[in-house]
Amino acid sequence: MCVSVVSGSRYDDLMVDGNGAAVTEDDVYEALEEVIDPELGLDFVSLGLVYDVEIKDADVYVTFTLTYPGCPIGPQVSEQMKEFVGDVEGVESVYPKMVFDPPWTPDMMSEDAKFALGY
Repeated sequence: MCVSVVSGSRYDDLMVDGNGAAVTEDDVYEALEEVIDPELGLDFVSLGLVYDVEIKDADVYVTFTLTYPGCPIGPQVSEQMKEFVGDVEGVESVYPKMVFDPPWTPDMMSEDAKFALGY
């Protein structure tokens, strides 16, 4: 099983670009829900694999993890994050960062994800 670690908090801070478009962390998390773990068929947010989202000017920094360091989907996930978050109005650049501390556990999943996977 290959899963990313997610822990962090969501903020309602706004990022306004030069065109007046405001991006919220909720906008970014919604875009990240399109990033699907290919083995589990659930999104990275529900699986608890996204640790943090920071918005600085028109740049978005996403900290995420995988279930174990040898998981081969890291580069694929990073590209998907760039694609989906990059499509959010007002976002110019996306910088995914993969970390393995703290390690992911099933306790980090949403209640819906736990139910879907039988936890």
